[in-house]
Amino acid sequence: MASEKPYADIPGTIVFDSAVARRGYWLNQFCMSLMQAENRERFRADERAYLDEWSMKEEQKTAVLERDYNRILALGGNVYFFAKLFFTDEHSFEQAAASMTGMSREAYREMMLDGGRSPEGNRYMKEWDDG
Repeated sequence: MASEKPYADIPGTIVFDSAVARRGYWLNQFCMSLMQAENRERFRADERAYLDEWSMKEEQKTAVLERDYNRILALGGNVYFFAKLFFTDEHSFEQAAASMTGMSREAYREMMLDGGRSPEGNRYMKEWDDG
């Protein structure tokens, strides 16, 4: 099968490769369904019922319900697909990205205008005590 992936441990990054794509297939299909107004309305009316129509793992559904975007990424979500989720919530990409960093929208914007986040503090998984 596949050999070790040399890119598997890039600090601060989840690489969306074929294995991640397979893991997140139904999660991403759900997100893409939100491109249709009728589906957005159905989702807003009863999020859980709409999610239960998809062959997603329970932890993926929970991440969606909690709007835990970092967890969605870890569970195979692709940001370009799950952007439909925060647009459904009438949030901008900037708002979602700020929430993923734990920053306010204003602080996130200022950081990005100042050249972006410093890589300081990003570590390889092998450098984490609990990793």
